[in-house]
Amino acid sequence: MKKGLLALMALLASSSALALTPWQKIDHPVSGAAQAIGGFSNGCVIGARPLPLNAADYQVMRQDQRRYFGHPDLLAFIQRMTRAAGQQGLGTVLIGDMAMPAGGRFSSGHASHQSGLDVDIWLQLPHQRWSERQLLKPQPIDLVSGDGMRVRDNQWQPQIGSLIKLAAQDDEVARIFVNPAIKQRLCDDAGSDRAWLHKVRPWFGHRAHMHVRLSCPPDSLECKDQDPPPPGDGCGAELASWFEPHQPSSKPGKRVVPPLPPSCQALLDNHFSAE
Repeated sequence: MKKGLLALMALLASSSALALTPWQKIDHPVSGAAQAIGGFSNGCVIGARPLPLNAADYQVMRQDQRRYFGHPDLLAFIQRMTRAAGQQGLGTVLIGDMAMPAGGRFSSGHASHQSGLDVDIWLQLPHQRWSERQLLKPQPIDLVSGDGMRVRDNQWQPQIGSLIKLAAQDDEVARIFVNPAIKQRLCDDAGSDRAWLHKVRPWFGHRAHMHVRLSCPPDSLECKDQDPPPPGDGCGAELASWFEPHQPSSKPGKRVVPPLPPSCQALLDNHFSAE
């Protein structure tokens, strides 16, 4: 019986390893001048750095998954944004997934986060630091009602809106993705100071976190930015369309995976040929 259990465990471990993408098998950043390459959903990163795990203003969740790497610009953004959040007394910022050591594709969980310029930041701000156990198995707070039409008032805190606004006002941030209901709440609460809402975009899911995306660094010549968001605060007809009955309630199905940018393919080839 024991031998059979061990054999089953070995088979499961083998199956899990086979499911990994090549990028998940790279355990250290690729050396060289920092370069974000390709697009956010089809790219890689050279010269990534790990986000320091011990900091006064933030904590990094699920450290065992080693998704806390990014272009130095991303690390600098996280550090200055969380420092400002601390100065405003918002609470401890919880950092979720960034990128893997060389960026690239995950086997599941993310289509983007590939070029070292994306970070998930949870929309809860504890005033007491989490234990190691809480960080390894964090429990998200769903801020959106079951029908997706509104934010749950009993879960929403003004500090959450302040955190999103703080991130959106950073010059290097290109977009922030949140659930449509969260975007609607931000629009309702913004008052006359609305310019920052331009960067906050509604998207599927994102009920417990915001996804922050930086613009391509000027010296990353092979990095591909998205087109800029439409003009305006995004609080009108565009946002209203997300709440119409025909709007799908979940992410679209799998897309066709495009070929890697040549520099990313060369990075993979060089890495595995050197092993």
